[in-house]
Amino acid sequence: MNENKKLMVVLGAGESGVGTALLAQKKGYAVFVSDYGKIADKYKAVLDEHNIEWEEGHHTLEKILTAAEVMKSPGIPEKAPVVKALHEHNIPIVSEIEFAGRYTNAKMICITGSNGKTTTTLLTYEILKRAGLNVGLGGNVGKSFAWQVADCNFDYYVLELSSFQLDNMYKFKADVAILMNVTPDHLDRYEYKFENYLNSKFRIIQNMDKNGYFIYCDDDPATLEKLATLTPETNWVPFSIEHSVACGADLTDNGQTFNIHLNTINDFTMNINDLSLSGKHNTYNSMAAAVAANVLNIRKETIRECLTSFKGVEHRLEPVLKVHQIEFINDSKATNVNSAWYALESMKRPTIWIVGGTDKGNDYSTLIPLVKQKVKAIICLGVDNTKIHAAFDGVVEHIVDTQSMEQAVKSAYYMGTDGDAVLLSPCCASFDLFENYEDRGRQFKAAVRNL
Repeated sequence: MNENKKLMVVLGAGESGVGTALLAQKKGYAVFVSDYGKIADKYKAVLDEHNIEWEEGHHTLEKILTAAEVMKSPGIPEKAPVVKALHEHNIPIVSEIEFAGRYTNAKMICITGSNGKTTTTLLTYEILKRAGLNVGLGGNVGKSFAWQVADCNFDYYVLELSSFQLDNMYKFKADVAILMNVTPDHLDRYEYKFENYLNSKFRIIQNMDKNGYFIYCDDDPATLEKLATLTPETNWVPFSIEHSVACGADLTDNGQTFNIHLNTINDFTMNINDLSLSGKHNTYNSMAAAVAANVLNIRKETIRECLTSFKGVEHRLEPVLKVHQIEFINDSKATNVNSAWYALESMKRPTIWIVGGTDKGNDYSTLIPLVKQKVKAIICLGVDNTKIHAAFDGVVEHIVDTQSMEQAVKSAYYMGTDGDAVLLSPCCASFDLFENYEDRGRQFKAAVRNL
């Protein structure tokens, strides 16, 4: 390692960590990558190819504490000993987004929210791409933002940002920011205080100026409560399916017509039945993406084409199969109560609900009215299902505990009859039984196909 170069330490050697390491090396840093877990072989190969020093299975504090700056991967909590040590030594910690944002002049379209952000991100990206813009996709989806800044030269980026990525973002500025909603999630990372999580989400608008656009849901109570305490420094554009807005997006004709009316562009209208994505939550997602495209002056015809043809996101209300007239739906991405609420709200058939996993401080009480109305049986899928039983024993007649996806799917199938739906919408994180929500969703689809 060249001792004359500033040292960038990268904690975590996943997609964002390796991307940051490559960009840091390109910008003249000495780079050291440290992962407390095991590094995937594909990432080791990239680091070795670029002669970037790395370690796995431990953190060598003596070396890490000599860093000029540290990029912390978003999955590493503040309470981790290595992070505490960095704070004690006043060593700056940044996110991949903060670091990579220094090295590009591209316009940033940034999307966050407790629910809907992945669908909205991918839909926005699809509209921009179809419009012929030179655009990259990154953040929580797509390839590492830093990796793209190192290797590509995009004019626009569409970035999905989690609260964890926003926490270590300081000078980065969004040109267009979308906040879908804020409901309790990840409270285990925020001292079980919703206010801390809410403040984290609102970091997406920090540094925005009069040339920017902040697009937000005017039906979300937490968002409106926070906005009431702020002084606008950018253009605020609301969207709503519950009432009309003076400048933004709303519904008319008894909720059948989707309208966008902004001061700077021509009005846009279409029937919501023409949207390719159904359900209230997807109306919000389509609205947000369309407003973002409008403020970027993309042609109405292009927006309309994308809204009518977009195929949706894997693991988000994804139809899998019908087996003997029982419909199986994969909503593994529903890792919090609000997301599961939208899934249950959209169900048209008697539903057998597969729920459970690593609880993040969930309050299930808001689901009880929907569960009474929609759910005929609950299949618990988790190591500890105590809170689910406490919430729904007596609400639903049949509640079954299972310890594997195969067992959960078979139990749901045997309890179902023609015309029922089996919905995997876990309400919880996946880490007790699965690698991540993608692994959980793919195991669900495999188990359904094996029935």
